[in-house]
Amino acid sequence: MHGDSTVPGVSGADQVRHGRGTLGVELGSTRIKASLIGSDHSVLATGSFEWSSRLIDGSWTYPLGEVWTGLQAAVRALLDDCERSLGVRPSRFAAIGISAMMHGYLAFDGDGGLLVPFRTWRNTTADEAARQLTAALGCRIPRRWSVAHLYQAMLDAEPHVADIRFLTTLAGYVHWQLTDQRVLGLGDASGMFPIDSHSHQWDARRLEAFDRLAHARQPGTRLSDLLPIPLNAGADGGSLTARGALLLDPSGGLEAGSALCPPEGDAGTGMVATNSVAVRTGNISVGTSVFAMIVLEASLPDVASDVDLVTTPSGERVAMIHCINGTGELAEWASVFESFSAAIGNPVDRNTVFRTLLSEALDGDDDCGGLLAYNFLAGEPIVGVSAGRPMLVRTPGSRLTLANLIRAQIFSSFGALSIGLRALEEEGVAVDTMHAHGGLFTTAGVGQKMLAAAIGHPVAVVETASEGGSWGIAVLAAYRSAVRAGDGSSLADYLETRVFAGAIAQAVVPHESDIAGYLKFLERYRAGLAIERVAEIAM
Repeated sequence: MHGDSTVPGVSGADQVRHGRGTLGVELGSTRIKASLIGSDHSVLATGSFEWSSRLIDGSWTYPLGEVWTGLQAAVRALLDDCERSLGVRPSRFAAIGISAMMHGYLAFDGDGGLLVPFRTWRNTTADEAARQLTAALGCRIPRRWSVAHLYQAMLDAEPHVADIRFLTTLAGYVHWQLTDQRVLGLGDASGMFPIDSHSHQWDARRLEAFDRLAHARQPGTRLSDLLPIPLNAGADGGSLTARGALLLDPSGGLEAGSALCPPEGDAGTGMVATNSVAVRTGNISVGTSVFAMIVLEASLPDVASDVDLVTTPSGERVAMIHCINGTGELAEWASVFESFSAAIGNPVDRNTVFRTLLSEALDGDDDCGGLLAYNFLAGEPIVGVSAGRPMLVRTPGSRLTLANLIRAQIFSSFGALSIGLRALEEEGVAVDTMHAHGGLFTTAGVGQKMLAAAIGHPVAVVETASEGGSWGIAVLAAYRSAVRAGDGSSLADYLETRVFAGAIAQAVVPHESDIAGYLKFLERYRAGLAIERVAEIAM
C-alpha cells in the first residue's frame, strides 16, 4: 500500500500539488510520526521525530514545548520527503488527523494555561482514586484514565484543581490548538471517562455519580463542563486555523482551511491500521506499552478484572487489556549492544542492532534456556507490581546465550498481556482475527512468531502494520473527507471495501513446541513476581 501514484492517470505529485493528500500525525511514546497518503490510502511521504518521556518529581511527563518542537520536526521531515520524492511540496491538505497516546492528564485554566505538567498514561499513582471511582461508578476505572488522575488530584488536595476549566488528552490538546475546537474522538474519549454505548456521549448517569463523589472534595464540580465533546468517526472536527497552520509549519508554507477529523488515541488508530473495528476482530499493539483490543459481540460485566471497557472510533464496545510496559527494556538492551559495537570500533546503527538481535532470538531455546526477565520500567497493575524494577534472573543451570537473553526479553514483553488475555478468555470473549502492529514486527517473522506462542492463537500482520498510528489517523481523516462528500458507509465497511480490499495479511500459526516453551517461561514469570515485589522494597 505504498507508492507515488494513487489513481490511474492522477499521479501522487498531482494530488499533492492540488491539495488532495491527507496528513496523519501520531504522537507516540517514543516517536512522533507523520504520514501523507493519497486517495487510495497509499503512503506518499513520511517524517518522524524521536522523543521520550521524563520522570520528573515522581511523574512521567513530556514538556509541552517539546510537543511542538517534535511535531514541527516530523511535519518538516514529511514535507522535505515529499518534495524530494515527488518534486512538489504540499501547501494544503484535503484533511488532517491528529492522534496521540491515550489517557493521561492535561488540565488547563480559563486562559488556556497548563496548570500542572502533563501526566502521561505511564503514571500509576492514582490507586485510591481508581478504587473509589470503580465502586462509585459501577464500572472499572483504571489508574491511567484521565478521570482517575483528576480525582486523585482532588484526594491529594492539589490546589490547581479549583482552577481547572478544561481537561483533555494529548491528541485533544494538539487538535484544540490547531482548530480552536475542544473535541475528542470516541476511542480516545472512552479512555478519559465512560461513554454511553447508545448515545455515544459521556455516560450521564456516571457523570452525576462522579459529581456527587467529588462534591466533598471540590464543591460545585461539574465534570461535563471540563471534558471535551465526544465525536464519532467521520464527524466534523473543525478546520485548520491560520494559527494552527503556523504551529504545524512555522515557515508559513501551509495554508489554513484543511478539514480535521476528530482526534483519536493510539488504540483507535491501531484498530483502524489493522482493520480491526468490526465485531470479533482484535489487534495487539506492541510498543513502549502493549495492549490488546477486541471488539465485543456481547456485553461484559462492567467491573471485569484486568479488562478495560472502551470503544472503537465509531463507538463499538471494546475489551482492552493494557500493559504499561512493552518493549522499552528490550530497547535498553539494544542500546547496550549498540554501545558495544562502537566500543570495539565497528559501530552499527540502532535498526541493524534490532534486526540482528531479533533474528538471533529465533535460535534460542523454546523456554529461553531457563532465563527469567521482567520488563517493568514502570509499575504493572495487571500483575500487581507497583514500581519499575526491570530484571534478568537466572539459576546456575540456566543457559545464558545471546539468543536466550533476547528471546527472554521478547517473552517478557508479552508476559502481563498473556495473563490478561487468559482472563479475558475466561469471560467468554471470542475473536476470529487477531492482528498485530508495531515496530517489533518490522523484522519479519520474529515478534509475530513469539506473540503467537504467547497468546496461543494465530497472529496476522498486514502490510500497513509498520506504518502504525500515523497511517491509521490519516485513514480516519480520509474517512472524514468521504463522509463530507456524501459517503454513507460505516467505518467498518469503509475499511473493508475502500482501504483493505485486496490487502494481504500474513498469519503465523504458533508451533506446539513454541507454545509449550512459552508456558514454561510463563510459569517461571508468575512465580518470580515475588522477587519483583521484594525488589520494590529493597531498591
